[in-house]
Amino acid sequence: MDPVTQVPSHDELPLPDYDHLPAATLPSRISGLNEADLEQVLAYERAHANRLPIVQILEQRLTALQNGAEPSGTALPSTPEVTQSQQAPTVTPATSGPPINPPSQGDPTNPAQPR
Repeated sequence: MDPVTQVPSHDELPLPDYDHLPAATLPSRISGLNEADLEQVLAYERAHANRLPIVQILEQRLTALQNGAEPSGTALPSTPEVTQSQQAPTVTPATSGPPINPPSQGDPTNPAQPR
């Protein structure tokens, strides 16, 4: 955490890959966080993207925790949409498509060729 601004770095956040989580899943993702963890996420959001709908969701949950609500669910929910491999599949001759030949009158995507 940066001691001057008290804003945690991305790696210090209690939610892995927070920046890549879909906003619609945020309420269920933060339900297992305690007040201190939620304050970290809120400070990070305000210092970086400062998206109003996200800030409102975080503030509402923080208020609920301050008024006696208890963390529920898992503290580190799984994020399958983020943790899946982002590598492109390998193309082999067995998995490639058929060859594409341009039409006999020329390639329509090439303006230098007659059509």
